Amino acid sequence: MMFTRALAQFGRGFAMGASDVVPGVSGGTVALILGIYNGLIGSIGTGSKALGRLIKGDIQGFISGLKAVDWAFLIPLLAGIGAAVLILSGLIESALTNHAEAMAGLFFGLVIGSIFVARDLLKAPNAQHGAIVAIVGLITFVLLGFQSGPISDPSPVLLVIAGSLAICAMILPGISGSFILLMIGMYATVLNAVDERIISEIALVGIGAVIGLGLFSSLLNHLLDNYHDLVMAVLLGLMFGSLRVLWPWPNGVGIVGHGDVETIPGTGLELPNGAPWVLPIVLAVVSAVVVILVSKFAQPADHDA
Repeated sequence: MMFTRALAQFGRGFAMGASDVVPGVSGGTVALILGIYNGLIGSIGTGSKALGRLIKGDIQGFISGLKAVDWAFLIPLLAGIGAAVLILSGLIESALTNHAEAMAGLFFGLVIGSIFVARDLLKAPNAQHGAIVAIVGLITFVLLGFQSGPISDPSPVLLVIAGSLAICAMILPGISGSFILLMIGMYATVLNAVDERIISEIALVGIGAVIGLGLFSSLLNHLLDNYHDLVMAVLLGLMFGSLRVLWPWPNGVGIVGHGDVETIPGTGLELPNGAPWVLPIVLAVVSAVVVILVSKFAQPADHDA
């Protein structure tokens, strides 16, 4: 029985990890759909409190905090997430290089589908939330117009920051960690580090993830408990505005692949001019529909978690 529950939890973790490798559905959204979100946030919060005690020099409190973590819940989940990242990162990187426009269309559709999922997470939507979505979306859209493309050879500090931001987004319902990495130009670098097993860069991103979890989990619990719909409205605005960087034909041309890193030669929203257009559109529609259907028909699993 315990093995079956651990295997099911591993599968849920794999689904979360797969969703966060692709800049589309948030791992937090998948956790919410599968009925394990509260357990995930609770375990993270308990673990972060234990780390806080360690930082303060309270060794006994740190050990007590670790004992309070539901490891039977957390370990198979984390193993599934890690397995998904290791298995899928190389496939995604290769696809980005060889089929850039198609992948951009796929990502575009995933985010569109995620917007519909996140919209349904609003408990009591009103005009104020609509205004927040519009304002945040417009600001994000304009700011991303200044994006110059992926960052090559990032500094150690930037890798730590990337890890912190990505893990925070990963546990939020509505926006994925890899999507944040794409927004800040670090997606290709982190994906390549995982695929090529560049331990130094992976370690720096991991350190950032631990820091981000420790600092953010308590704040997240507070915000979601007290300002749930406002948080979701901000996330929706970010997702709408960020579609700019996923448009498959910036400035009328396709995304250009160079080696193992993709570059975006512009952030315009022109129609394709000689670039492939049928497959990206088909993939966008299909991926959006799949995300929406999964969110509608997936069964919660609180009783197994």
